[in-house]
Amino acid sequence: MFDTKLAVVLAEDLPTWQKLNVTAFAVSGIGKVYGEVVGEDYVDGSGNRYLPMFRQPVLIFSADREKLRTVYERAMNRGLKFSLFTEDLFATYNDADNRAAVRRCPSESLRIVGMAFWTDKKILDKVLKGLSLCQ
Repeated sequence: MFDTKLAVVLAEDLPTWQKLNVTAFAVSGIGKVYGEVVGEDYVDGSGNRYLPMFRQPVLIFSADREKLRTVYERAMNRGLKFSLFTEDLFATYNDADNRAAVRRCPSESLRIVGMAFWTDKKILDKVLKGLSLCQ
């Protein structure tokens, strides 16, 4: 139905609360950069308005740390834009500290625990090859 795919990849060893937190943070960047992925406002039968949401399903995959690194490399090699959540961000409490924590690490040293993508379905299928949906 869609020629694009919206997906999140999470480290499978995270506790549930961290998986939920990483997912929420990671997809927030997708909505900002790719406004067309967000639909129209919702309106109930009484006329109350609600914020819009993504117009297509979000698929959530899990991977071990090695597979996360593989997905990262595949995405970088294809020049994809994506959001990134590193393990260091669990110890920060504001956006400025989050950015500083990522900036301190060269790409090969990033301890990736989550990423979110919205791109062409065929390209993303290649990047996510071998991953399973989160259970």
